[in-house]
Amino acid sequence: MEDKNPIQVADRLFGVIEFLADRESSGLMEIATALGLNKSTTHRILTSLQYMGYVRQTDEGKYVLTMKIVELSGKVMSRVDIIGLVRPHLKSLMELTGETVHFVKRDGNEAIYIDKVESHTNSIQMVSHIGSRIPLFCSGVGKAMAATFSSDDVRRMWKESDIVKLTPNTITDYLDFEDTLSRVREEGYAIDDEENQLGVRCVAADLSAPGKPAEYALSISAPVSRMDDSRLLRLADCMIKTRNEILEAIKPIL
Repeated sequence: MEDKNPIQVADRLFGVIEFLADRESSGLMEIATALGLNKSTTHRILTSLQYMGYVRQTDEGKYVLTMKIVELSGKVMSRVDIIGLVRPHLKSLMELTGETVHFVKRDGNEAIYIDKVESHTNSIQMVSHIGSRIPLFCSGVGKAMAATFSSDDVRRMWKESDIVKLTPNTITDYLDFEDTLSRVREEGYAIDDEENQLGVRCVAADLSAPGKPAEYALSISAPVSRMDDSRLLRLADCMIKTRNEILEAIKPIL
């Protein structure tokens, strides 16, 4: 790739767009000074961007970007295959840990399995399959995502869910659930301690942008015979490392 843009006008056009993207609004001279352009050149660029619908002028005479950039971004993002971006990381995590790895998307008060990399060493058949659903309140992935919700949204999710004991370990008391979410926030991962399926423990982490409720999560599932507390902690470390790698890969679409 060349060190210098071979089309100078393109360099200037996108320089103005990127400058305006970082600000609520800017005046002509402010833009010209910041980009090292003279006033007339800057004015021609802004006029061109206005003509194409990327910039508009406010009543105060300042310039702002229009929603056209957002529309273009939406078209690009609609073609992004998030499963394709995440799957190599899921596969690496399975190979590293030797355990089944799941990738889920939130849908209301449930999580949908949208990808799964099965371990070849599992002696227990996982009930999960791509397209199946699991309640948020009793799953590792659900608790990992719920820990990113506001207090009101957690309460709403709980009230709208059918809270039943799927196993003797299922949490059915709201205060206990709140305490669990507090631990998830402190530790950075969630645990399903045979709460959804007897004989299976899971460790899970959310995939969310800072300050936003999670829409995705991933988990490692294993038979309890291979998931004592010490191994769970080791797998949690692997999970968090993979989570951070995935977040870098999908950051633009979160």
